[in-house]
Amino acid sequence: MDNGDLLRQLKIGHGQREAVHAAPLRWPWIVGAVVLVLLALGIGGWWMFAQRPVAVQTATAASPGKGAGAGAVLQATGYVTARRQATVSAQIVGTLSEVLIEEGDHVRKGQVLAKLEDNAYRASLEAAQAAAAAAQAQVAQARVQLDQSRKDAQRMRTLAARGLVAKQAAEQAGTSAAVAAAQLETSRKQAASARAQAAEAKVSFDYTVVRAPFDGVVTDKTAQVGEIISPMAAGGGFTRTGVGTIVDMDSLEVDVDVNEAYIGRVKPHMPAQAVLDAYPDWTIPAHVIAIVPAADRGKATVKVRVALERKDARIVPDMGVRVSFLEARPKATAQAPPGVLVPAAAIATRDGNEVVFVVQGDRVQQRRVQPRPMGGQRLIPEGVQAGDTVVVSPPAALRDGAAVNVDNKQS
Repeated sequence: MDNGDLLRQLKIGHGQREAVHAAPLRWPWIVGAVVLVLLALGIGGWWMFAQRPVAVQTATAASPGKGAGAGAVLQATGYVTARRQATVSAQIVGTLSEVLIEEGDHVRKGQVLAKLEDNAYRASLEAAQAAAAAAQAQVAQARVQLDQSRKDAQRMRTLAARGLVAKQAAEQAGTSAAVAAAQLETSRKQAASARAQAAEAKVSFDYTVVRAPFDGVVTDKTAQVGEIISPMAAGGGFTRTGVGTIVDMDSLEVDVDVNEAYIGRVKPHMPAQAVLDAYPDWTIPAHVIAIVPAADRGKATVKVRVALERKDARIVPDMGVRVSFLEARPKATAQAPPGVLVPAAAIATRDGNEVVFVVQGDRVQQRRVQPRPMGGQRLIPEGVQAGDTVVVSPPAALRDGAAVNVDNKQS
């Protein structure tokens, strides 16, 4: 094969030249499609992330003078306590045969709560009552004998006066009457002793029945049928010292610890408001009962007793409470300033303006406001209505129309 043949084999035909020139033109379209897909995924991811609900805390806007803690000079925390409660037990050692209470039961004073096995005490009571009856019968017998002895003595004295019998016989008859009188008195004392023993046996028998000492609610049941109960602790740990605990719900009050640096602001009979941790939207009117004249050296606090002026079944012992001590009770004729009160932390700054975020459904609406300080809160003259839910401490990324999720609603 000569050089001319070799050159002809390397020559590219017309159809091959079109294919070589057309192939590179497809790559820009492929790259463009990939870019568009990635851009669409990025936009979709950003949109989904932007729509994710923001976790926020909220508070309720209240009219001035109606919110919990409005006008408060001091706030403190404490717990609900019962001034009258008792762990009910029997006054004797015995085995429980019946337990008639459960936690949450309302009981009345004198109601039977439990019973002990009473066979031995019942037998002792019946024996004591029989002995008392026998002693009383002996009293009747001695009384009859005394009557007869007195009649015999009177007849002997009459006969002796007529000289029909010896004077000594009359004296003996009088002595017999005196002996009968002494026997009657002895019988009476013995009967009284027998009655006292019967009464003692009756008291012991009554101790086998455990009764409620006052009206209240059973908060704890500590014993079951078959367990031994005792009025005092016994060794071994197998003896119960109580059947259950009863609380007088009408005696509930609040004990709060006030920092000793601020105790001078609290006065007896001072008005206050209490808010239970379990019900943050419920404000309970209250007042100071007394300031306990003792300080806790470790905590540097002084205990203050606060009375709840409204009783409710929702209030139970050991609940956490926040108490606001008020300077004075609001006057009925005083006119409250226009607007609503919100926590100071609800005010945020956006684009140089002070705003609040009002929750509407699952989203927030940004509203421009002009707040004014009022105690530890802020008064908003307009833009927010009483009862609106506002975001407390809004995140910096929170914007108008953002989705929110309320995870810790506060009052």
